[in-house]
Amino acid sequence: MERFASKNDTEIAVCACICAHTGLKAREIAALTGLERAEVNRLLYASPLLHELCWQDREYRWHGIVRQERPHAGLSEFSGFYDTAAGFMALTEEQWLARLREGCVNIGRNLNDTRGLIHSFRDCRRTVFDLFTDLRDMLGPAVDSWETVFELRLKRSRRVRIYADVLILTENRAFSLEFKMKDKIDPSEAAQAAKYAPYLEILLGPRYEIIPVLVLTAARELYTFTPIPGLDGVIPVCSGDMLFNVFDEYMGFLNR
Repeated sequence: MERFASKNDTEIAVCACICAHTGLKAREIAALTGLERAEVNRLLYASPLLHELCWQDREYRWHGIVRQERPHAGLSEFSGFYDTAAGFMALTEEQWLARLREGCVNIGRNLNDTRGLIHSFRDCRRTVFDLFTDLRDMLGPAVDSWETVFELRLKRSRRVRIYADVLILTENRAFSLEFKMKDKIDPSEAAQAAKYAPYLEILLGPRYEIIPVLVLTAARELYTFTPIPGLDGVIPVCSGDMLFNVFDEYMGFLNR
């Protein structure tokens, strides 16, 4: 799938440069990226997302919160739950839920359960657990080091709000899973699934292909692609039992 937003290339370059080093001044960022210093300064002070992901010390050096390499140190600061696939699989459902609750409190995620939030959390967890069980059978222990995020929330500066139900990070791909306990495709939910892909490109850097997916957990044996309203592109839509097919679509392990 093609990148979602080439207009973000300068932000991607600046964020990746900062996150790959330990403290850079604007002139150093400009030299390393090949951008004009004025453009670098404009982004550093005007980009809401860079305000989320970077900070400036007293010597005017910029630092990244999330390291753009595996493991993604700092990503847990924006996550309700963050661990490797092996760490996730080793937890019981109640242990996982306790960690998720604690993490959600730390990132300011509202845990109001009046609309069945905890039930939806459990539904997500069961689907991801079954996915990793399937993928372990197909790929073996290579899956164990993949990073798993539940409830990604970027809104610390209150200037931008970026959400993702589940992120699964392989060596060079980020699967952003939007979960709905439904069995029919809603175009607005396809748009919601794709909405944050451009921002995840900045968060994770140029090495990662971002793959948004709509997962309908009340459906069965569903795997298709649907148009993204307002954009020239499609995203995969699947039921929980067919989610491994999305990973095979982009990784091609069933044909090896």
